[in-house]
Amino acid sequence: MQDSYNKVFENNRQWVEEMKSTNADFFKNLAEGQTPEFLYIGCSDSRVPAEDLMGLKPGEIFVHRNIANMVNNIDMNVNSVIEYAVSHLKVKHIVVCGHYGCGGINAAMQSTDLGLLNPWLRSIRDVYRMHQEELDAITDQHQKFDRLVELNVQEQCINVVKAAAVQKGFVQNGYPVVHGWVFDLKTGTLKDLNIDFEGILHHIQKIYDLTESTWSVPKMEK
Repeated sequence: MQDSYNKVFENNRQWVEEMKSTNADFFKNLAEGQTPEFLYIGCSDSRVPAEDLMGLKPGEIFVHRNIANMVNNIDMNVNSVIEYAVSHLKVKHIVVCGHYGCGGINAAMQSTDLGLLNPWLRSIRDVYRMHQEELDAITDQHQKFDRLVELNVQEQCINVVKAAAVQKGFVQNGYPVVHGWVFDLKTGTLKDLNIDFEGILHHIQKIYDLTESTWSVPKMEK
């Protein structure tokens, strides 16, 4: 146990030397501030490291992670991150990234009392309830599991769009643009769900609008 702990500091030493060998001013520049274009909201799962899977460096992604990449409307943590990222860092993109094989999604599909996790998982079960007809029509359990992962990402993206900072930022600047992704652990690839935000928001904008403006989140051109 102590060896694995000590190894972290040795890894850090080697990483520092590696960074300095390619750019002597790397840490000097890093200390001067951050201007990330991405806010990444992902799962806490140890197998899904944001910077690595996106191929980006320190300072290029503002990151928030929790169990099952949730954007709970009354969670001050994630909402504070969104507010800061949009209003102060001026991020251009907000990504909600789930992953196939998510333990939180799997737990929410079980009829089991998990104590303090129950309220958190209830929000995922709410996603199931909203899409119950589609999900119950899927007979293969693995496919149903994967589809709930995707639908959960979609619903959390919608929760992002409900935020006043996101709406106001988009009206004023044309960004941030919201994206829903899924990471496939078996292949290492990212999947853009290409969520039809325009179609979804057309039906719900009047309920969640906080700007008295006409806004929508467009699809990004490939």
